[in-house]
Order: sequence, then structure tokens, then C-alpha cells
Amino acid sequence: MATASKYDQIADDVLKAVGGESNVKSVTHCATRLRFQLNDRSKADKDAVEATRGVITVVEAGGQFQVVIGSTVANVYESLTSRASVTAEGGASGGLLARAIDLITSIFTPFLWVLAGAGLLKALLAVVVKADPAFATTSTYAIWFAAADALFQFLPILLAITSAKRFKANQFTSVAIAAALIYSATIAVIPNAEGASVTLQAYASGGQQLTFLGVPVIMVSYLSAVIPTILAVYAQSQLERLLNKVFPEALRNFFTPLFTLAIIVPVTFLVIGPISDWVGSGLSSGVNWFWGLSPIIGGAIMGAFWQVFVIFGVHWGFVPVMVQDLSTQGYSLLTGPLFAAVLAQAGAIFAVFLKTKNRDLKGVAGPAAISAFLAGITEPGIYGVTLRLKKPFIYACIGGAVGGAIAASGGSAAEGFVLPGAITLTSTMNIGNFTLQLVGTGLAIAIAFVLTMTLGFKDVPNKGQEAPAAGAAGGAVPSEALALGAPVAGEIVPLSAVPDKVFSSGAMGDGLAVIPSEGKAYAPASGVLVTVMPHAFGIRTDTGLEVLVHVGLDTVELGGKFFTSKVTQGDRVESGQLLTEFDIAGIKAAGFNPMTVLIVTNRGAASAVVPVAEGQVRPQELVLDLVG
Repeated sequence: MATASKYDQIADDVLKAVGGESNVKSVTHCATRLRFQLNDRSKADKDAVEATRGVITVVEAGGQFQVVIGSTVANVYESLTSRASVTAEGGASGGLLARAIDLITSIFTPFLWVLAGAGLLKALLAVVVKADPAFATTSTYAIWFAAADALFQFLPILLAITSAKRFKANQFTSVAIAAALIYSATIAVIPNAEGASVTLQAYASGGQQLTFLGVPVIMVSYLSAVIPTILAVYAQSQLERLLNKVFPEALRNFFTPLFTLAIIVPVTFLVIGPISDWVGSGLSSGVNWFWGLSPIIGGAIMGAFWQVFVIFGVHWGFVPVMVQDLSTQGYSLLTGPLFAAVLAQAGAIFAVFLKTKNRDLKGVAGPAAISAFLAGITEPGIYGVTLRLKKPFIYACIGGAVGGAIAASGGSAAEGFVLPGAITLTSTMNIGNFTLQLVGTGLAIAIAFVLTMTLGFKDVPNKGQEAPAAGAAGGAVPSEALALGAPVAGEIVPLSAVPDKVFSSGAMGDGLAVIPSEGKAYAPASGVLVTVMPHAFGIRTDTGLEVLVHVGLDTVELGGKFFTSKVTQGDRVESGQLLTEFDIAGIKAAGFNPMTVLIVTNRGAASAVVPVAEGQVRPQELVLDLVG
């Protein structure tokens, strides 16, 4: 009961912070993230979501508001979707790529973990057979292998269920369609030339002409079929909508599935299946062709950028190709370099754990290194450690590139769908050169670890720890305990004269404004960026001071146009560091005021904020005094 209430609490807090149930258009999840489609993004408080206990970070990509939870995401998702008004699935907004990725994730993620678990079981069996080849001839092995392999052979059944949910089709009819496809390769139903009963696939493979109403059928294998199943269920969903309009309610319950099965199954055999097989085989052949030209380059690209793909959710675009490869040839060359990419991150995370002096960061890095190394779950480590510090993430990408190139050069690939990790490395034992896989992966870990330990990173100070002194962009260097510098060059304007009641009333805090003469905004003090928007930056200093630099009035409506941010949320900035560049003329031409506001939203220990400058100022010239 206590565990359930914990996930309920996280779900409640996240739901409230994203704007409530009414603001959630739909939600789904992947291995570590809740993926929200929001009705109104402005109603979501990103800082509040990230401050929620149990939330690692928030990422906005692919038209989604993604809340990174970690390995317990499924529990939080289940709690979220128990709300009557929260829709579990939905189409993504944005471009074609965003919608395609959203489609793939919504279909594959519900059974991702059981797919990974079955793949891990196959990998462990491979180790046992290597150690004792005779074990492969036992019935014990056969039963365990059936447990591990059945899911991949009968994958269309799972795809039918999730696709039906996505396309809003009848799930049981979808399963019947997928079962018919599998039936063609597993159940003897037609006599061959010798009179023996064989499967439809065996009948066609034996050289006899398979037809439907006189039309020749090009029979392909539907075991493990991905694309044919998804397209067949989509066609089913469209036909069902039409039939439900045609048939009266009294006949609809049995006439709709009757006609759907009678039409969609033959159409799949005649059209959808052959076309899908051609497309899938083309994608697989394309990957193999590219690998044939230069496996080293292919491996280096996948090793270097796989974790970047994960950050933006683009990695899901590779899943259908991998599954297609697995179904046609038993392995996918795309998977070989991924072990180096993933485990290099683990090496960098562990180095941060050893090197950082920050207690909180060390507490995140330790468990994250273990989950990344053993299970291949890197999101907690990426968002909580390496990407936050930047340099360790880059070091890991370098290690992944080198290791991925070595692994790919030996033709290494995984048998089965597995999450790349130390445990599942055994899935690559039988494909390509396993020694090169081990060398590449080990070198990737070593490179990421050594670079992080030797070249280092800018550590996160413990709370209350003094920040190092920093130079300014111009003028005197302010002490953040006593004064703040001008965020932009230009003419000082009293806060009361700002044509925006929220600022001029002092409701958000005391400060001043500057009419900018140059399109560059700088940090008025050293600290951590707790808010980063294209036009606004919130800084929390080490002394507890909280400062907001807001470039332009109502410029949030520009959606980032005319702004080029130079920092990201969570960064540590030093006084005088460039925050953003902006186009003053463009902002004015769009009908907005570029006046830049500097306010102290939390004075900390100071009793008052006093403006100390007027007229023209340079960036970082002292403009606000904090009275103790």
C-alpha cells in the first residue's frame, strides 16, 4: 500500500504541475519517461515538475512535454491513467518526424520491458550453451528457449493489441487478424502436390500457386512481422468506422467483425503484406549495404550519437528496422555499436561519482552508474549527471564512437531485442567477432572514464559553498552578495515606468529596466540557472539570491523567434556570462517592446534592493545594491 501511495503522490504532483487533468491531451510512456501531449504548454510549470520528488528532469522534444522518472515510470503512468479524464494515447503535434516517433513509441513501449526480458533470457541461454554445448539438446533448454523466443515469433499479436489501442480499433478483431497472419506459417491447412497437409507459406514455398479469388498471392513470412501488422490494423480501424456507419446497431456487433476479417485478412495477404515486406527488406538491405561500404563509419556514428538520439526520442525510429532485421536474418547490425554507446555513459557517470565533491550529485551518480552499466538504463545518468555537466556527456560520446567503430568492424550484432548493457553483451556472442565487441566496449568505457577523470568538468558546488570569482563583460565586477550588474547595455528606466503592470507594480520583486542598445544579455550575478526560456532567465546565486532577467515585454508570444540562447537550464553561469543574443529590430518589427527587466524575485538575507545607476550603462555596470 505504501508503494502504491508513493507513485500516486508523484502522479498527483506532476499532474498538478502540468496544469491539471484538463490540460492533458494524452500521455504515454517509454522506458523512463512520461510523454505528455498538453492542450496548453503555458499552463505547465516546468520548474514545479522538476522540483517534484521522484522526477529527474523535464525534456521538451518531438512535440512532447517529457517528464523523466526513471525505472518506476510504468507505476507512475498506471496511476496517472487511472484518472478517468486522462487519455492514455494520442497523436503528436508537430512535424512528420514528431508524429512518426510518437506513433512508434505508443505501439512499442507498452511491451518494451517484456521484450527486453525475453531478449535477456535468450542472451543468458547463449552463455550457458557456450559453456556446455550439450545443454542445447536437452528438453530443459528447449522449454526455456520457447519461453524466450515465442514472444519474438508471435510479436504480431502484441503489435495488434497496441496498434488497435492507438488507432482506436477493436482489439479482439485486431488479434484475430494478427493470428490469421501467424496461422499462415504455423498451421497445416492445405494439401500440397503430394497430398500432405501443409501451411499456406509452405504451400507457396513448394512452388504451387496460391491465389485468392483467382488473384495470385505473394506469400511472405508473417512470423515476427512488424510493418504488415501495424498497417493491417490501421486499415482495419478505417474499415470499422465505415462499417459502423453502414450497419444498424442491432447488426453491428457481429457484422462489423465478420466483414472486417473477411476483407482485411485477404487484403493483407494480397497487398499490405507484400508491400510491407518489400519496404522492410529495403530498409534492412539499406542498412546492410551501408555497413558493407564502411562498418567502421556506421559503427562510429551509431556509437557517438545513439545517446543523443535517445535524448530527443529519435532512437525509436530505428526500432522497426531493428525488429525487421531480427525477423529476417536473426540479428541487426545497428545493435552492435550500441553497447559501446551505452556503457561509455556508465563509465563517465562512475567517474563523476568518484570525482565530484557535491554530495547530492554523488548521490545521483552512484545508482545511475549501476543501472546504466548493468541494465543499460542511462536516462537517469544522462539527465541527472553527464548532460547536466556537459563535458562528461561529450567524453562518453567520444568513447562510444571509438568503441562502436571497433565493434562494427567485426560485424558484431545482438541476437534478439535487448537493452544494451553489461548483462546483455552475451547476446552478441554468436554474431560477428565477439572479441572485437568486448575490446570496443571496454575501450569505450575506459575512454569516457579516463577523459572525465583527467580533463574533468565544472563541478556543482554544495549549497552554501562560495563560488569562484569571475570576470565581467565590461565595467566593474559586482559582488552578488552586495550588488547586481546591468544585464544589457542601454538606458536605465525605473521599474515603475515599465509599461507592464506585473513588473511596474513590484509584484514580482524590486529592480529596474534597461532599453537595450545592443542585442546581448549577460548574467548579472553568478549562480545556477533555474529557469531558461528564450527570453527569460532565472538565476539562483550561492547566497540564496534569486534574480530574473526578462528580455522584452510579452516576448513569450514570439515562441523563441529573434532569440538565440547560449545557455540551458541547470547550467552554472558566472557574472558577466552571455545568456542570449536577440534581434532588437526584429522584436520591434513584430510589435513587441525589447525593454529588458532586471528584478530580484527573492532577496535572501538582504532587506532592500536599491537602484544605484541612471542614464546609459554598460553590461555588468553596477545598477542594483542589496542592503543587508
